[in-house]
Amino acid sequence: MNYFAGVDIGGTNTKIGVLNSEGDILKSTSIKTESIMGVDYTLNKIWETIQNLLEELEIDEVMIKGIGMGIPGPVIDRKIVGFFANFPWDKNIDISEKMEKISGIKTRLDNDVNVIALGETLYGAGKGFSKSVTIALGTGIGGGIFIDGKLVSGATGAGGEIGHMKLEKDGKLCGCGQRGCFETYASATGVVREALSRLQINKNNSLYKRIDGDLNRLEAKYVFDEAKNGDKFSLDIVDYVSEYLAMGIGNILNIINPEVVILSGGVALAGDILLDKVKEKLPNYALEITVEKLKIKIGELGNDAGIKGASALTI
Repeated sequence: MNYFAGVDIGGTNTKIGVLNSEGDILKSTSIKTESIMGVDYTLNKIWETIQNLLEELEIDEVMIKGIGMGIPGPVIDRKIVGFFANFPWDKNIDISEKMEKISGIKTRLDNDVNVIALGETLYGAGKGFSKSVTIALGTGIGGGIFIDGKLVSGATGAGGEIGHMKLEKDGKLCGCGQRGCFETYASATGVVREALSRLQINKNNSLYKRIDGDLNRLEAKYVFDEAKNGDKFSLDIVDYVSEYLAMGIGNILNIINPEVVILSGGVALAGDILLDKVKEKLPNYALEITVEKLKIKIGELGNDAGIKGASALTI
């Protein structure tokens, strides 16, 4: 039996698992990333954690055939990270080479959302489809494009950065420094941003009561919860967000023409109250032929998607 390690590196926490060749997680854990301590410190800590998991599973290190890693940032040739989002590390570091020197084991990596997409495609909501797009709707919006057995990473690792597709000329300012990006309208941050703007002038609604008038407590989840409870104010925000989500997905359908779109992340958990509106508006933005047989599904793997997808990079 061959085994693999899957590593999902986040800004605060890093999830690590040992898997068999079928993609089953045998044991997993989470550690603090501590990127401030430097890249070598973090990678050594990850390897020590993998070793501890192997010891607990009574698996010899020689049985580990690969280490796969998902990391926030564009990845070139599954080895070199162009830059690290929110990490104080240098640009263009060959993480594969560094990890192989530490562990002696073949290591490959890709963008964190790409590995989530790979996990969902191989083991989750995208299983059985050869053309899929996974959209991670969280604090920002990330994307993973899977076509005919391969992830589309692009020439410099920036393939799938759908969150920075422009939906408005000179629109809302994005964290990337540009304006009008998809994620400024349809991410959790975008939901909160729009709700805050409206709450400044309308406090006669159940959303305002939900947060006891403290705007600092506002979360996207509260907007969707109150919409489900019938609050018109919150329903109007959901309608606004669904319009941009349909526009963004419509653009993706016209360019990629996938069989299935997989939605993951916190915003996707809003469920039917958001999805039904998106499906209703989608024909306004997508060619009819791209929608006819399209499936829109919620991701099935949750927090395990990154670990499972990362491990598959070396299978």
